[in-house]
Amino acid sequence: MVARMSTDPRFPIGPFEAPATYSSDTIRAGIERIAACPANLRAAVAGLDEAQLDTPYREGGWTVRQVVHHLPDSHMNSLVRIKLALTEDEPTIRPYDEAAWGELIGAREGAVEPSLTLLEALHAVWVPLLEGLDSDELGRRFHHPEMQAPLDLATQVSLYAWHGDHHVAHVTRLREARGW
Repeated sequence: MVARMSTDPRFPIGPFEAPATYSSDTIRAGIERIAACPANLRAAVAGLDEAQLDTPYREGGWTVRQVVHHLPDSHMNSLVRIKLALTEDEPTIRPYDEAAWGELIGAREGAVEPSLTLLEALHAVWVPLLEGLDSDELGRRFHHPEMQAPLDLATQVSLYAWHGDHHVAHVTRLREARGW
């Protein structure tokens, strides 16, 4: 799936849309996008100074720094949800308040390098797990209480492929707009 362009700064590649069906090619492409996320994020923030890291990507949005810290937070939660779905029968996962996590001091003021390194390490564990899933495992599900519906792991792969691209695009669009 190729990222779309959007004029809405909240959704620079458009909102997430789950594919109608999943094929091995769709899953493989999603996993490749997930695998590329840490390097893409590192490249997107390369050379930014502290003032640039503290610039919101849009009016009322997170700063670049908060986006960097958000990605490992979110992807870590996804990894745990996937492991729960693989080891339990349709578990109910515990949601977290990502907006509140983004306002914690570490997200607002912390150096980005530890989160970039954490994202790289996390993906070094996550991607091989995803690559090893068979079609039955991709059909395993967890229940997300906020969505009031079960999510299967194939959809989770697609969602997180989009998620990484979505947030990297927040940074790259800001850089383009500001001429950084």
